[in-house]
Amino acid sequence: MAAECKHFVAKHQIFLVVYAVLFLFTQHTSAKNVLIIVADDAGFESQVYNNSVCKTPHLNLLARQSVVFNKAFTSVSSCSPSRSTILSGLPQHQNGMYGLHHSVHHFNSFDQVRSLPLILQNAGIYTGIIGKKHVGPEYVYPFDYSETEENHSILQVGRNITYIRKLVRRFFQKSSSRPFFLYIGFHDPHRCGHSHPELGSFCEKFGDGITNGTGFIPDWKPVYYNPKDVKVPYFVPDTPAARADIAAQYTTISRLDQGIGLVLHELYAAGHLNDTLILYTSDNGIPFPNGRTNLFDPGLAEPLLVSSPHHKEEWGKTSESLVSLLDIVPTVLDWFQLPYPKYKLLKKSVTLTEGTLLQCLQATVFMRSPCTIQCAQSVLTSINSFATSTTRCLSQ
Repeated sequence: MAAECKHFVAKHQIFLVVYAVLFLFTQHTSAKNVLIIVADDAGFESQVYNNSVCKTPHLNLLARQSVVFNKAFTSVSSCSPSRSTILSGLPQHQNGMYGLHHSVHHFNSFDQVRSLPLILQNAGIYTGIIGKKHVGPEYVYPFDYSETEENHSILQVGRNITYIRKLVRRFFQKSSSRPFFLYIGFHDPHRCGHSHPELGSFCEKFGDGITNGTGFIPDWKPVYYNPKDVKVPYFVPDTPAARADIAAQYTTISRLDQGIGLVLHELYAAGHLNDTLILYTSDNGIPFPNGRTNLFDPGLAEPLLVSSPHHKEEWGKTSESLVSLLDIVPTVLDWFQLPYPKYKLLKKSVTLTEGTLLQCLQATVFMRSPCTIQCAQSVLTSINSFATSTTRCLSQ
């Protein structure tokens, strides 16, 4: 009897250990790809955040397949500095991007910064960026596939959603079977009256097929709004001029929304809808008084949707967790199960100051998340319990 018990114990202990290893291994390998969508100066003008006037059906669909965060913030209310935090995981004062990257400003991150695309490249992940980049230098933020304002018109790669769709399709063709990281920087709904006044204050006439000389975007079905119907934010003076501006802003948000729909369709067509972590956010607040460049909630608060194919039971829920765009880098590294490298900036060791957003998803199954640790502990507890019970068997 004792010999039979010993054989039984040994066989089932091996089974449970193998099960535990396979459990952890499958959670490690199931995550594959990441898609990050960053709007330009976008706020909460969408149905996702209870704006019933501005129609955003594609964002609505994404929200139904995401956890919607109500308390997400950028660490800085300015374009290049904010984008540098998204792609480095470090606050702008630490990564060196103190101001705007382009033209006479010419701010850059420190040469030694280990950015997210650099880390992913070194891990063999195919990286791509389409649309607005607005950070540098190139060797700090390298991408395998790069179609940005640096080699295209920003109007084309940031607002022409038909062109963006084609670039996304080409990226998927080039990525082949490799895991990928794709960052899409839409230029909508950024103002453009200062640079292209003929296109309207928000470039709402660009590609509408109606206004002479503005071109035609085949995939865009413009949505127009009556200034009387728009919702004026509490921090913007309610004037006819402000309402006209907001109506134009809504029209470009509709273009952004339709562009997101095209990107998600390409993701589906490429067969990656069920193995890709999707994040949607913006770089800073809307370009109105008290918004962008201001350290008030309207300048720092951001929309944030996180859609994980491994957390479908959490889809459609909202989170009141206080989170930051600095969380994006640790989230992506968590998804790919990659460590953050050890290095120094200005003779000081660099560590990420924020944590993974996957921990905010209650049913998370990743190695570094509390739930997986609990799951692994549960398996090990089962092994210990089994050993204890069979010990009693041997003593009989």
